[in-house]
Amino acid sequence: MTVMNKENSKVFLLILLGMLSAFGPFVTDMYLPSLPVMADYFATNSSMVQLGLTTSMIGLALGQIFFGPLSDKYGRRPLLLASMVLFVLSTVCCLFAPDIYSFVTLRLIQGIAGAGGIVISRSIATDKFSGKELAKMLAVIGAINGVAPVAAPVVGGLVTGTVGWRGVFMILLVIGLLLWIGCIRFKESLPVEKRSCQGVVATFRNFGVIVRNRRYMLYVLQLAFAQGILFAYIASSPFIVQQHYGFSPLAFSICFAVNAIAIGIAAAISIKFRRPENGTLTGCIGMLLLSLLVMVALYNRCDFWTYEILMFALLFMMGLTFTASTTLAMDSERQYAGAASALLGALCFASGGIVSPLVGLGDTLISTGVAFVICAVCSLLCVLWAVKRNTLNVVVCRT
Repeated sequence: MTVMNKENSKVFLLILLGMLSAFGPFVTDMYLPSLPVMADYFATNSSMVQLGLTTSMIGLALGQIFFGPLSDKYGRRPLLLASMVLFVLSTVCCLFAPDIYSFVTLRLIQGIAGAGGIVISRSIATDKFSGKELAKMLAVIGAINGVAPVAAPVVGGLVTGTVGWRGVFMILLVIGLLLWIGCIRFKESLPVEKRSCQGVVATFRNFGVIVRNRRYMLYVLQLAFAQGILFAYIASSPFIVQQHYGFSPLAFSICFAVNAIAIGIAAAISIKFRRPENGTLTGCIGMLLLSLLVMVALYNRCDFWTYEILMFALLFMMGLTFTASTTLAMDSERQYAGAASALLGALCFASGGIVSPLVGLGDTLISTGVAFVICAVCSLLCVLWAVKRNTLNVVVCRT
C-alpha cells in the first residue's frame, strides 16, 4: 500500500529525492579534475589537496550516522533544512578559503552537511512507500547513485577547463540553494506518532538493534562490496585509460559517461524482476564472472576495446544490485529507517574509502583486477547467505 502526503506530488518527491541522493558523488568527485589547478593556487603539493577528498568522504560517512538517527526522533524536514543551510554556508566558505588547511577543514563540514540529504532521502522513500512502489522510488535513487560518481568528474572537468576550480563550487552552491528551496516545500513524511520517543543517546543505540538484523546487514554488506567495485573503477580508470592506453582526458571523460549509462540502464531494468532477490542474485553472479574476465584480461595486457566492453558489462551487472539490495535492506528495517539508511550509506562510503587507495599498490592493472574479484566474491557470498536465511525462515513459518 502506498501512503503519500497529498501536498507533495510523486513527481516532486522523485525530483527532490533524486537530487538529494546525488549529493555524495558530486561533493567527492566533481572537483577531481581541479586538483592540479588547486595545488598551484594554494601553493601546496598534490597530497594536501587530495586530503580534501579524504575529509569529504569522512564527513559523508560521519554525517549519515549523525543525521539518520536524529531524523527518526525529530522528523525528516527539520534535519533536511539544517543540513542544507550548513551545506550552503560551508560551500561559500570553501570558495573563499584563505589556505589549504582551511579548505580541507571546510570540506569535512561540507561532507557532513551533504550526508544529510543522502541519508534522509532514503528514509523519506521508506516512510512513504513500500513493496513495488518503494522499489520504483529506490530505482531512481539507485540509478542516480550509480551514475553520479562517474558523471561528476566529467562535469567537473568541463567546468574547470572554462571557469576554473571555483566554478565547481559555484555549481555545488547553486545545487545547495535549489535543494534548500525544495526542502522548504517538502511536507514532513514521518508523523509525530511514528517518531522515536527515546532520548538522543538512546536513539543512537538503535544501531545496536539494527546490526543484529542479519537480513538487513547482509544486503547492506552486499551493497558495500558492490560499491567497492565502483570506487576501484573510479580510482583506477584514469591511470589505465590515460597512462596505459594513452587516451586524452576528453576521451577518458567520454568513456566515463558511457559507463555511467550502463549503471543507469541497469538500475531501471532491475525493477522488472519479479522479486528483488532475483535482481540482486543475478547481478552478483554477473559481477563475479565479469570480474574474473577483467582480471585475466588486464593481466594479459588486453587491448582497450576488450577492457571497455568488459567494464561496461561489469558496471551494468553492478547496477542491477544497487536498487534491489537497497530495497531489500530498507524494507527489512522500517522501524528505524533513518538509522538504517545512515548505516547503509556510511558502510558504502567506508568501503569506497578503503578500496580506492588499494588499486594503486604495485601494478595498477593487476591490483585493480584483484580488487574487483575480491569484492565480487564477498558480494555474492552475502547474497547467498541472505537468500538461504530467508528460505529457511519461510520454511519454518509454513511448518
